Amino acid sequence: MAVRRRFNCSPEQVFAVLHDGWTYPVWVVGASRMRDVDPGWPAPGTKLHHSFGMWPLLIDDTTEAIEIEPGQRLVLEARGWPVGKARVEITVNAAANGSLVSIAEDVTDGPGQLVPQPVRVAGIDVRNRETLRRLAYLAEGRT
Repeated sequence: MAVRRRFNCSPEQVFAVLHDGWTYPVWVVGASRMRDVDPGWPAPGTKLHHSFGMWPLLIDDTTEAIEIEPGQRLVLEARGWPVGKARVEITVNAAANGSLVSIAEDVTDGPGQLVPQPVRVAGIDVRNRETLRRLAYLAEGRT
């Protein structure tokens, strides 16, 4: 299931944030710091090297760009061991005076798959609502 939000900015402004890998921990709930961004991000195969959790319990991991349709869609494989891996699809569509942005996410590998789907989806949806709120603040605030 996807979480959606209307943004008061253009799809280009949304993708300007998505292209800036260094902003990842600002808008992604759970990501706490960036360690590196591969050159060419978000071309398929490039990675964001980040940490998640709270200090001092931080885990270093990566998120890889899998597919991109510039200005419209970005598919990521987010790693967060020991929880597992997730496929995250962000879509951006032009809407009247703004954009409609959605995030669809689910666990694809690891112990997180053991959580019953209704419980897992409910938790992911809450997290992604806040993620979209943060992404909107960044995209709408850019000039």
